[in-house]
Formats: sequence, structure tokens, C-alpha cells
Amino acid sequence: MGVELDQRTEAPANGELRVAPSILSADFAHLGAAVAAIEPVCSWLHVDVMDGHFVPNLTIGPPVVQSLRPVSQLFFDCHLMITNPERYLEAFKVAGADGCTVHVEVGNTAAHLDHMEDLGLRLGLAVNPDGDFSLVEPFMDRLDLLLVMTVFPGFGGQSFIADAMATVAAARAYATAHHLAVDIEVDGGIGPSTIATATEAGANVFVAGSAIFGAADPARAAAGLLEAATATRRSLG
Repeated sequence: MGVELDQRTEAPANGELRVAPSILSADFAHLGAAVAAIEPVCSWLHVDVMDGHFVPNLTIGPPVVQSLRPVSQLFFDCHLMITNPERYLEAFKVAGADGCTVHVEVGNTAAHLDHMEDLGLRLGLAVNPDGDFSLVEPFMDRLDLLLVMTVFPGFGGQSFIADAMATVAAARAYATAHHLAVDIEVDGGIGPSTIATATEAGANVFVAGSAIFGAADPARAAAGLLEAATATRRSLG
């Protein structure tokens, strides 16, 4: 099993390597079983929420989170790719989200962070691959997690955008220089051939969908990704 319930709500140690499987690529006909399959080797689950407006796709909402919460001890990392997150943050908290991530591109960022803080959620902020670090720098000292998208959000199975590593590197350098305990997460095209690049740039949380749930053995695939990131970090000294 994953971490115990009383532990999953604690802020993870800064820099700890984690793989967060994305349920966007899981079999929704057997979602509980898919989550259970990766729970022995993962402590986070990435929940992709899309509204068909901010991104050109529709996915899930609080009811799915609520249905999974009683059967999983994982940290629910909810990525809100939606235009009006303020309308749904409380619903996700009530449903069982541990942290929510909103996009800097939708605006009203300070207000969204205030709302999440009031609700007791871990504070996450995301930036698309065509953005840069300057968009999120003003908020870094408030964040628990910065998500740098390595594809344009909307659909799984896209190719990794290496140019986004400049934002990852800038964020890691800033966090280190200012002694900030912020997780830096990457999402999109993460797999065996790209996780080393993301680790080298400074990411420590890796969202992977098809690389895990598209594998014959999802738990083994997730463990392999974590091993690859660990080996890369070790080689960097």
C-alpha cells in the first residue's frame, strides 16, 4: 500500500523523487483496480481535470475523486486545467483532494492560492510549455508545487517538449537560492527516454500516464521510472 492516511497530507520533503501516475491513461472501466495496481510502488496519484474550455478536452470532476478516496491512501495531486478553478476548489477538497494545481494562464493567481490555503490544500501552480519562469516567479515563495507542463495540456500520449526544461532549471535554481521547499513537477511525454532529462534539469516529481498505464505491468513500469530518476540524480553527485 501507499503512505498512511495521516502521512499523505503532510508536505513531502523538498526534492524527494516521486512518480505520480496519471489516471488520464488508466482504464476507466476498472479505475479502482488500476489505482490499486500502482499503489504498492507510488505515493502520489495525478488527477487530470479538464473543462473543454481552457483545454480542448473534457475529463473528470470531484465525483471521481470522491469515489476513489475511500479505496486509496495515495496523495491525490489534482491538476485543474480549467478556466474558473475558484468554482471547484472547495468541491475537490471535500471530495478528497490533497493538493490542487491551477494554471497561471487563467489569471487571478494570488486569489486562487489564497483560496487553496484557506481550504487546507497544498498549493500548486502550473505553467504551459510556451510560458517561462517569469510568469510564476512572483508566486514561488507561496508554492508547495510548481508544475511545468512538458506538453500542451489536453490529451495524453503527446511528445515531450524539451524546451520546457529551461523553466524547470530556472525554477530549481530559484528555489535553491531562496531555500524554498517546493516540489517541481513535470507532466507530458515522461517515460524511460525523457525522465533523465527532466531529472537533470531539476524536476523531482514526474507525471506519467501512458508510460505506466499503457504497460503490461503498470507497477513495474512506475518503479522503473523512479529507478531511472534515482540513477540520474546519483550520477549528478
